[in-house]
Amino acid sequence: MNKNITENQKIKLDIVSDVMCPWCIVGYKRLEAAINELGIQDKIDIEWQPFELNPDMPVEGENLRDHLMRKYGSSAEDSAKARDNITAMGAEYGFEFNYSDDMNVVNTRDAHILLGYAFEQGLQHALKQRLFTAFFTEGKDVSKRDVLLAQAQAVGLDLAGATQALDDARRRRHVEESELTWQQRGISGVPTVVFNRTSAITGAHPQSSYKQVLQELLAEVQ
Repeated sequence: MNKNITENQKIKLDIVSDVMCPWCIVGYKRLEAAINELGIQDKIDIEWQPFELNPDMPVEGENLRDHLMRKYGSSAEDSAKARDNITAMGAEYGFEFNYSDDMNVVNTRDAHILLGYAFEQGLQHALKQRLFTAFFTEGKDVSKRDVLLAQAQAVGLDLAGATQALDDARRRRHVEESELTWQQRGISGVPTVVFNRTSAITGAHPQSSYKQVLQELLAEVQ
């Protein structure tokens, strides 16, 4: 399969997502499994794009269960079943969800700013995975600056550079503009994986679905 791609050709994947979105990490882990199954890890170029599920979330955040009840009308029983379901799906692909009753939904604007900086440093993917783990597995508040900077350092980002990025008003505007651009392209839900900036699928699809799309893209460059 690899021989069908020339040395310089890569499949560009823009993954529009939010750190607060459990389906985003489940979807990515399935996509990753499809990439590994095809053995094309070195032929994939991933860029994470910003999307805020709750851009107006206040600093103090909101209890996750209360948030889901308010936003989607989910009952406590619905919420518990959904948590069990997503936890099982994460475990299937090696990701650990640790939901708790005091878990909060928080604002992710600063997280997206830091991810933009990390992209410039070649560490965006590592930081995105670290943020998913920090929030869903370790129960950390990824809206807090000290938490964000600790995750940045954990993946090898320069502390001074990361701090400066969070203070940069231009970077904040860039995140807002980038989010608007993707929304204007018709993206209203996450995760959305955009393939070579030509086609996209939204939602956490099965591994087989991602594999099929990737195989079709591979066939195009034979």
